[in-house]
This record gives sequence, structure tokens and C-alpha cells, in this order.
Amino acid sequence: MTAAPGRARQVPRLRWRIGGLLAAGVLINYFDRISLSVAGPQLERSFHLTASDLGVLFSAFFWSYALLQIPIGVVLDRLGVTRVGRWSAFLWGAAQVLTACAGGFAGIFAARLLLGIAEAPSFPGSSKATGYWFPRNERAMATALFDVGAKFSNVIGVPLVALAVVRLGWRWGFVVVAALSFVYFLVFCWMYRDPSRHPRLTPGEREYLAAGGAEPEGQPSQGTAGMLAYLLRTRKVWGIVIGFGAYGYSFNLFLTWLPDYLVHTMHRDILTSAGFAAIPWACGSLADLMVGGWLIDFLIARGRDETRVRKAVLVSGMCTGLAVLGATATVRPGVALVWISIALAGLSAAAAVAWSLPSLTAPKGGVGAVGGIMNLSNNMMGVVAPIVTGFVVDRTHSFVGAFLVAGLVLLAGVAAFVFLLGRIEPLPEPAAQVTRSTVK
Repeated sequence: MTAAPGRARQVPRLRWRIGGLLAAGVLINYFDRISLSVAGPQLERSFHLTASDLGVLFSAFFWSYALLQIPIGVVLDRLGVTRVGRWSAFLWGAAQVLTACAGGFAGIFAARLLLGIAEAPSFPGSSKATGYWFPRNERAMATALFDVGAKFSNVIGVPLVALAVVRLGWRWGFVVVAALSFVYFLVFCWMYRDPSRHPRLTPGEREYLAAGGAEPEGQPSQGTAGMLAYLLRTRKVWGIVIGFGAYGYSFNLFLTWLPDYLVHTMHRDILTSAGFAAIPWACGSLADLMVGGWLIDFLIARGRDETRVRKAVLVSGMCTGLAVLGATATVRPGVALVWISIALAGLSAAAAVAWSLPSLTAPKGGVGAVGGIMNLSNNMMGVVAPIVTGFVVDRTHSFVGAFLVAGLVLLAGVAAFVFLLGRIEPLPEPAAQVTRSTVK
């Protein structure tokens, strides 16, 4: 059942304040992630690091983050978004403090592993909370709202951290982000509760959520080993895994290496390069909200086929991401920045759709499992992309080869979404599959 749009304007809007809180959390934990990228040029000089060394440091966060994506769903189901979210936010800040105190490569690497553990619940927790707090007809915009934090963090976070790094030194860049993380921890403790326990949720808004198809609380995920084995035997899930992994390669390349790329190719200082780096991420933020969020909700509300709308944005966004290849055909950094901006805009629109795929394609009891597999694939590319990029830059002294690799990976992702994903519709339950086979 879908709540009427007119009625949405008549009920209180606490859910959107919760949505804003979740978006702020993603924004700040991406400040945590990009802080190392901004400090990269100073770290190279301070600890005599090569591009390959820096690539390994950039990837360290993703080692622990990616490997925890499936088990963290079980933890969230058992302990809840409220409790896990509090511990997670506190540990973000602690990891940044440890990075600021690190004395070399090993210390920074260990602190980044801890940051990966601390932030592992971020997207799964936000997705779970969005399911509790938003009806289906508002889900695309609500999802885009927290997803855009991953892009918009680079618009304001890169210049903010760069200012601290340039004026005070690289250690203070991490101190500033740690302070923001601790402030968010306090705000989250004060503001967030699940709907059933929130004292400011009115009966009218509670009824609106239930009538609109918000997910009920207290239903544990059934993502067992048997479910995982079943899902990994389906073409649809492999389409999601390969497609979203391809997106993750380019996204994480830009997330970790864009500031360093601009420093070396534009021959500008860290602060100036940070200002230029904000441009592609601003384009991505706008596309995420307007195309991946507003446009999809608008077209579906007008009666367009939900599957066709979502898949059109998904595939066209990934194809637009191939604009990264344009950066390999120019020696002018400003032109390359235009191509990168176009690529990030397309990828950002596709990402908002991709985050809706688990709830739209998973069999009953398998949403958490599909989401975990999908995000594991995405973030394993966060391990691979920085290391491969560092290796290529070390060997060629250029980013051209690195962008060519990203383009080839994206082509594989587009092919997976076109030929393997099929219709965006739920898979049959494993038991149903077994019964059907027996009857035959």
C-alpha cells in the first residue's frame, strides 16, 4: 500500500529530520575517509613514501570495511541501529585521533584498519533506518539523501581538511575531522531512535509510515549460509555484484587519488587543488539528488514503470561514467576535470539506484544478504583501485593508464547490468525453487 502524496503534506515530518541526521553521518564518515587523500602529498614527503606505498595506505580502510559488510548485517539485526550507530560514531573519532598520533606507515595503516571497522555499519545501518522511517513512495529520495553525503563530503570536506593541512600540518587535518566525528556522536545519541521508541513521533506520522509500506521493526534477517549459496547461483545477483563492483572501482579511484592527481597534473598546491577537486563531486552530488532521487520518484508517481525507470537511470549513469576515458585523451588538466565531472555525475545517479536493488530484487528474507554481497563487491574495489592506481602511476609517471583501467572495468559493469541483471524484480524464494524442480 502506498500513502497518498496529499496526506504526506498533512503529517509531521520527523522522518525527514532523521533522514538529515543519517545524511550528516555519511557526510562526516566520508570526511574521515578522504582526510588521508588530502594529506597524501605531505605524508609522501614526511615519511618518504612512494606512490605504491600511498596506494596501500589508501586501501587499508577498505580491507576491514569490505570484509565486515556481510557480518555487520547480523550485528545490526541483533543489536539495532541505535546501539550500533552510537559505538560506530564514537570509534570514527577515535580512529582519526590515532591517525593524527601515528609515527609512520605502520601506525597510519593500523588506524585506517580501525576506521574501516568503525564505519562498516554506516551504509547498512542508514539503509536499515531508512526502511524503518520512510514509506516506499519516498524511499528513492530518502536513499539519495544519505548516499549524496558520500559525494558532497568531497565538496566541503576536501577544502576544509586541506585548509587545516596547509595551515597547521597534516596531523591537524585528522584532529579537525575527529572533532566533527565526536560532535556527531553526541547528536546521534540525543536524536536517533527507531520509530517504535522515538518520543517525538506522533501517532499520525506513525500511521502514515505503516500505511506507506515502511519496513516493520524486529524482523531479523534470514541471510543464512544457505541463502548466500542460493543467491550466488543466480545470474541476477552476479549482475549486481559485477555491475556495482565496477562502479566501486571508479568511485574509489576518485575518492582516494583525485586530490593527488590534481596536485601532480596541475602543479598547484594542496589547497588550490582541493578547490578544483570539489567541482566533480559537486556535479555528482547534484546528479545523485536530482536524478537518482527526485526524478525517479517523480516518474514513478506519474505512473511510469518502476523497473524501466530505475534500470534506465542505472545503465545510462554507468555509461556516462565512461566519460573518464576522455581524461586520457587530453594533456590539459582543466579539460580532464570536465570529463571527470561528467563521469562522476553519471556514476552518482547510478549509485542511488543501485542501493535500491537489494530491496527490489532479493527473495523474502534475503535483502540483507543481497545488500551485503553487493557492498562487499563495491568495497573490495576500494582495496584494488588505490593499489592498482599507485602501481600504474609509479611505473608510468602518469594517470592516463589508471583512467584507462577504470574505463575498461566500467565497460564490464555496464555489460553485467545489461545482460545479467534482467528485470528489476524479486527472485523466487529458495524453497520455491526446490519445489518447482521437484515437480518437474
